[in-house]
Amino acid sequence: MQWSQQFQKRFVDDLVIDRNGEPLECCQAKEVLYSVRPASTVCGRVYPIMIDNDDRRHLERCVRLAADAFEAGNEPFGSLLVSEDGTVLLEAANEVGGGDATQHPEFAIARWAAERLKPEERVAATVYTSGEHCPMCSAAHAWVGLGRIVYASSSAQLMQWQSELGAKPSPVRSLSIGDVAIGVRVDGPVAELAERVRELHVRAAERRSRT
Repeated sequence: MQWSQQFQKRFVDDLVIDRNGEPLECCQAKEVLYSVRPASTVCGRVYPIMIDNDDRRHLERCVRLAADAFEAGNEPFGSLLVSEDGTVLLEAANEVGGGDATQHPEFAIARWAAERLKPEERVAATVYTSGEHCPMCSAAHAWVGLGRIVYASSSAQLMQWQSELGAKPSPVRSLSIGDVAIGVRVDGPVAELAERVRELHVRAAERRSRT
């Protein structure tokens, strides 16, 4: 969905809420980088989608991890777990090339967090990922009690790309994070990063066609 410049300005001027749901001054809000969707809903409350410079930096790293995963013979997905103070706790990449289709980076992050973090540390942490969680990973995220999710590309975008590329249908229904995980704050996608993720999926499809 494309917004007019007038609507974008009104959105920034009027919906000045930070990621914790606290109001911002207009001058602060204008420094925030918004992604292409107007809002997300958590427990019935509408929040503007907010992607700041730190978020973008972490998402850039996720896209690089996705590229590394592809080069290693896996599917192009990469993720980070970041603590409340901004420390990167874990980097993970897709590892399904070995034959285990559950080796998703977001699932690995949930398992790692369950074993090593206290509940209050989990809920305060953020998961960054190159692609929106699948239903398996969304459920793991919710059960473990992790916090915010930020993704570069959405499940809807992935479904569209796979359809265009003639990919084999997934055995699992595509659902948004919000359709699986209750009360999780979600931000994304980011248009220019999503395009880079799409390019990786095109290359992955080309590789599958040669095998």
